[in-house]
Amino acid sequence: MIERKTVRRAKIGTFAVAHATYFSQFDGLEEALLGYHAEFIEKLTKNGVEVIDVGMVDASEKGFEACERLNADGVDLIMCNMITYATSSVFAPVIRDCKAPVILVALQPLSALDYSRANTRMQLENDNICSVPEFIGVANRLGKKIYDVIIGTLYNDAQAEKELSDWCDIARVLHALKGARIGLMGHVMEAMYDMHADPTAVFSAFGVHVPLLEVDDLIKLYRELDEDAVKEKLALIDREFDMPEPVSDPVTSKLTDEDKLQAAKSAVALDRFVEKYKLSGLAYYYEGEENSLHRLVSSTLIVGNSILNAQGIPMCGEYDVKTCIAMLIMDSLGIGGSFAEFHPFDFSEDFILVGHDGPHHLAVAEGKPILRSLKKYHGKPGHGASVEFKLREGDITLMGITQTADGRFKLVVGEGISKKGPIPPTGNTNTRAFFEPTTKEFVKKWVMEGPTHHYALGVGHKAEVIAKIADVLGIECVIVR
Repeated sequence: MIERKTVRRAKIGTFAVAHATYFSQFDGLEEALLGYHAEFIEKLTKNGVEVIDVGMVDASEKGFEACERLNADGVDLIMCNMITYATSSVFAPVIRDCKAPVILVALQPLSALDYSRANTRMQLENDNICSVPEFIGVANRLGKKIYDVIIGTLYNDAQAEKELSDWCDIARVLHALKGARIGLMGHVMEAMYDMHADPTAVFSAFGVHVPLLEVDDLIKLYRELDEDAVKEKLALIDREFDMPEPVSDPVTSKLTDEDKLQAAKSAVALDRFVEKYKLSGLAYYYEGEENSLHRLVSSTLIVGNSILNAQGIPMCGEYDVKTCIAMLIMDSLGIGGSFAEFHPFDFSEDFILVGHDGPHHLAVAEGKPILRSLKKYHGKPGHGASVEFKLREGDITLMGITQTADGRFKLVVGEGISKKGPIPPTGNTNTRAFFEPTTKEFVKKWVMEGPTHHYALGVGHKAEVIAKIADVLGIECVIVR
């Protein structure tokens, strides 16, 4: 029931290609092909993206005009609609000079020609694949890359529809990364060498700006809290969370009124902080002096973080900007993105618990998430309200961002299944995750890729889509199988 603060947007540029000579030879062919192009645009629009169509490109000079318009409109992705054969000269200006990644779409109107009535006109209306090799060959000669070609039929082709949908989601990710502001506040949790990341390297690889923020900036907003906003946040917490009695963990207790109020106050300050600094996300860690306001506020952000995650603004602890970016990518794909790590194996049933003691993406929880009061945060200072939930049951995807010895970023991705069953009642996320061929074999392969110990955890199987995103960004990606 939590409403998003951000809208998943994308702007896709399109144009159709053809060989102009055909149109004086076959009456009505141009109109028929443009009709197919209009149907293709309608397919894209149904995926909830903004389409910038520059029309028919059937001569080289029109290719230059199309390139200028697509660059001027700042599209996130370009789809070249191969509606019939076209010479590569109409395409070369686009692939050479357009800034956005390009894919080719070859969707044939007929699943097969009617050979008893076949003619040249019918062939030209279904010649979608004909110049695909020429276009890709010329792109290679220009030192440019075509990231995919979608081949199929224009009608009743579920696989082609899925590929179009996937690329619309990829465009959303590219749009979200472009100009994103993932703040860093505080410092890396002491001795976690895998958490460090250079903000300049982050900008270079992902196009994400990393504002460096002070805890004092948050404290200033906390001191200016609006009582009505705190009451509204308390009402949201009461509506969205369960608050049961403790079970077996002596560290936990039923959520106290004091901890709930503090969580609400910290959440309101965090909302103002995100708004003031125009943040797309935040990674933070801060300890502060014992009994100080700095420690109190910075250690009671878990509930506010989890709400913001559900609102489309990824938040994670331990100053892990790399995982925060992974969470942003998952959220832009519409699959959640919780802050997670590996917890104990269950070798008897062949699964592993995955989760974390920090913020979670409430939009992909199984049932109502739980709030418990924790008397201590294990391994960290502070105490207060903490979120406990299971990820939605079914297919899941793990995505980690790590770095290699030369400083380059690398994505580590895997797929599994979340299944029903009890989890430890510790006030933290824990999901029972099963992997192929066995969970132990999968985890061994995962850790051997040199990941960080955190990753983003989402629903669905999206490893191949994430690999395409990495390809567009020019970042190494390993799918662990």
